[in-house]
Amino acid sequence: VQLQACGGGLVQAGGSLRLSCEASGRTFSSSAVAWFRQAPGKEREFVAGINRSGISLYYADSVKGRFTITRDAGKNTVYLQMNSLKPEDTAVYYCAVRQGTVVVSTARLYDFWGHGTQVTVSS
Repeated sequence: VQLQACGGGLVQAGGSLRLSCEASGRTFSSSAVAWFRQAPGKEREFVAGINRSGISLYYADSVKGRFTITRDAGKNTVYLQMNSLKPEDTAVYYCAVRQGTVVVSTARLYDFWGHGTQVTVSS
């Protein structure tokens, strides 16, 4: 599986961005997908995840109510809609695929990673 993440950029606090993660490979449709982020000097952290059916969604407490993860099976793409952005959301965002149906928040349990996309939120 190859992953291509895009959609990052510079936005003011309170603004919105939508990240996309497009995948190639047949296993994508049968896999759980998650977004992680990593700020300078910090560990990579789980942001949101979606199981293969798109029914079960998981969010970090810090983004609940502001971020929404969805997937379009026909386009082999997972999206992360980010609203009400805060300066503390500034990080490099990565999408990751886990060969299995269950979303987990542990980065080392994901099998494939895309290149990150930078999100910068100014105050």
